[in-house]
Amino acid sequence: MAKTVRRTSARAGKRSRMQEAHDSFIFGRYLFMAAILTFIIILTGVIITLGPLDISVAEAYRALIDRLYPGYFDVEPLTKRVVWNIRFPRIMGGILAGFGLGICGCVMQAVLKNPLASPFTLGISAGAQFGISLAAVIGISIVGGPYLLIGNAFLFALLCSGFIIGLAAIKGASSETLILAGIAVNYFFSAMSQLFKYFADDEQLRLMTSWGMGDLAAFSWSKIPLILAVFGICIPLLMLKAWDLNIMTAGDDTAKSIGVNTEHVRIFIMLVSSLVVATVVCFTGTISFIGLVAPHMARMILGGDHRFLIPASGILGAAVLIAADGVAMNVIAPTVIPTGIMTSIIGVPFFMYLMLKGRRREFWA
Repeated sequence: MAKTVRRTSARAGKRSRMQEAHDSFIFGRYLFMAAILTFIIILTGVIITLGPLDISVAEAYRALIDRLYPGYFDVEPLTKRVVWNIRFPRIMGGILAGFGLGICGCVMQAVLKNPLASPFTLGISAGAQFGISLAAVIGISIVGGPYLLIGNAFLFALLCSGFIIGLAAIKGASSETLILAGIAVNYFFSAMSQLFKYFADDEQLRLMTSWGMGDLAAFSWSKIPLILAVFGICIPLLMLKAWDLNIMTAGDDTAKSIGVNTEHVRIFIMLVSSLVVATVVCFTGTISFIGLVAPHMARMILGGDHRFLIPASGILGAAVLIAADGVAMNVIAPTVIPTGIMTSIIGVPFFMYLMLKGRRREFWA
């Protein structure tokens, strides 16, 4: 009887220690994401101070708080206008764009089990670029006015994704089929954009080239609600598939044996994430490496649990993008380097570092 009591007590103690270790590990993940969010808040105040108008970090935060609580701080009208109408909308756009691209890169890498999968490498950005080229050279667009270019970029990014998903549905939604379809679409739309550039005049060529470099200058407060609405619908839908993504990392056969419809999950993830990417790239242009690097950073730090990996990838993507944009605006001021160029300059060596320092065997192996 005494031995039985001791064994029961030992098992209970072991479970208690395992539960404590698990709780500590979960707390560490939340703490990491909170630290990155704090870093983004601090970085926002620092970036606002960079520019022709001399603004301190304290003045930047006071101007933002004064907008929410008028009269709480005494802030100069010029400072309030510059902070709220010029500098802060660009930063908010960068946070949202980086968040969306980071999350989409994470889920695409998971469902395709490929470390190189991202909105850029799968051709979605190339489809948007083709839409811009079509509107600039021929003038064909689904909408007119100020949304002529944006509407075309959005439409053709979705058409590109639809072609990939449709081909996968016909041939079977395996990871190999989606990757090959994405590569084919990327090459096709890139070639078509180059063809339009060949026949474009100087003004059209300048427009296509500047958009293809990627930039956050197009963001304003009028565009933020649309992005928030799309994110508010799509991001929770992606989070609902976190457990399925965790199971699918063990392989399709294992996932199917547990009851996960892998083909349905792949098509669903690609469809929802493509809507997010199309919404982002139609305003920013082609910004590469955020959807590729941010998920790798999050995975190396937090592991492969997509309940934490998906939001962490978005948070890290936001931090990397606004940091790169801050450098791009000020490294050779007053000239502003396009954000997409700076993300590539920073992203390539950083990605090489992650590849050399990362674990030898990742979840897609």
